[in-house]
Amino acid sequence: MIKIVVIILIAVILSISCVKVIKQSKVGIVMRLGKFQKKADTGVHFLIPFLDQMAYVIDLRENVVDFPPQPVITKDNVTMQIDTVVYFQVTDPVRYVFEIANPISAIENLTATTLRNIIGELDLDETLTSRDLINTKMRSILDEATDKWGIKVNRVELKNIMPPQDIQVAMEKQMRAERERRESILQAEGEKQSSILKAEGEKQSAILKAEAKKEAMIREAEGDKQSRILKAQGDAESIREVAKAKAEGESVVIEQVFKAMKDADIDDNMLALKSMEALEKVAQGKSTKLVLPSDAVNFLGTFKGIKEVMKDDDDIKININNKEESQE
Repeated sequence: MIKIVVIILIAVILSISCVKVIKQSKVGIVMRLGKFQKKADTGVHFLIPFLDQMAYVIDLRENVVDFPPQPVITKDNVTMQIDTVVYFQVTDPVRYVFEIANPISAIENLTATTLRNIIGELDLDETLTSRDLINTKMRSILDEATDKWGIKVNRVELKNIMPPQDIQVAMEKQMRAERERRESILQAEGEKQSSILKAEGEKQSAILKAEAKKEAMIREAEGDKQSRILKAQGDAESIREVAKAKAEGESVVIEQVFKAMKDADIDDNMLALKSMEALEKVAQGKSTKLVLPSDAVNFLGTFKGIKEVMKDDDDIKININNKEESQE
């Protein structure tokens, strides 16, 4: 009975040890008598007792390895410390197990040598400003070198670049000087813009003042012009009114004189003579218009008739003289 129990226990133990479960994103390597037998994918696998062995279980997910800082020398002989981070993934578990003994150590050493080679071709300033270039070159070189190991390098990053202490102090001074220079430039630009805006404001103010002064002068000139026009019109109207009144007054005087002469029964010749004297005095005045009564006009007609009679008398006298001369 005891033997049966022991046999059952041994059978159970062997069955449990011969059943292997491979989880998601992992791959098992089955060895039979020390030789690679097969690759066990995700799922349940039964092994032959005492012959098969699940020797390795490889994780197919991306792995991240942070390597410690490595001393490197730049092209201009500056020694600095650089630590790197490598992202890699196993693509071929068989080669990963059988082609390289210690993959992580191999990747670390390969990263260090590759980093030294790349940094040795760059000076300090290029090293500090060319992270992307360095990362790209390292990823390409490492991926090509680890491909035969069943490893794919997805990305390489420079985590820290630490120059010597004296270089750091000099860089800080340079950065401080650069910041002060930029501050001075910005301050000068601000003052320049302020001066420009102030000058523009003064210019606009002067223009507005000049425009206002110009407008005031124009309006003042227009006012003076209108004032002079109105004054001239008033003076002309006043002169016309005075002349009209004076002419009307002189006309009234002449009419009264003629009326008085008629009432005094003065003969026509005397009346004409007095009329002419009166007209002469009137003509010597400042009036530009003369209003003559009808009687004065008649007297002027009388003078014209007298002139014609005197002209006829002169013609008769000339004809008589001519006849006498002819008779002699």
